[in-house]
Amino acid sequence: MKVPRDISGNDLLKLLKVYGYEPTRQAGSHIRLTTQQMGEHHITIPNHSPLKVGTLSAIVSDVASHLGQSKEQVMQKLFG
Repeated sequence: MKVPRDISGNDLLKLLKVYGYEPTRQAGSHIRLTTQQMGEHHITIPNHSPLKVGTLSAIVSDVASHLGQSKEQVMQKLFG
């Protein structure tokens, strides 16, 4: 599955709620999300529209690594 090219930071924030990520703070255009699922984990996403492909790919990889899943599994659940 290819990384979508039209996802905004706000859209990604909403999609990541399925993994328990909730906004904990914001500094300028960057939003920090935290989950307690499988231990505490923080990610920072820029609230840009659209997100750059490399940025989105890195965020998905980080989430997949924390959850012990493959990047493909996480992308399928988020964007499939």
